[in-house]
Amino acid sequence: QVHLVESGGGLVQTGGALRLSCAASGSQFGIYAMAWFRQAPGKEREFVAGIAWNGDTTGYADSVKGRFTISRDNAKNAGYLQMNSLKPEDTAVYYCSASPASYESGDYYRQHAYWGQGTQVTVAS
Repeated sequence: QVHLVESGGGLVQTGGALRLSCAASGSQFGIYAMAWFRQAPGKEREFVAGIAWNGDTTGYADSVKGRFTISRDNAKNAGYLQMNSLKPEDTAVYYCSASPASYESGDYYRQHAYWGQGTQVTVAS
């Protein structure tokens, strides 16, 4: 069992930056892949970035490549999403997740994932 709590969301101007944090409890977090998803109003939840359990590999949605960086610190049971050069289209609720499945496995990851409650990110134009 893994319990996840996100923090760090808020209101920022276009071009600004935010750092989201994900605090995890549960002994399995350190061996689980982790990913950030987001959901904008009226849209489906979409993958943003993922990282392997040991941090060796990462992956990003094309829309955030070069602007967002995912990282984790297993010693602190924590994950992060650094978001730079934010755009209004980045506005969404951001969710932290952890799963025994690879973050690259699509629906299989989602079906086996634990989820946080989400944190709102709003980018003003």
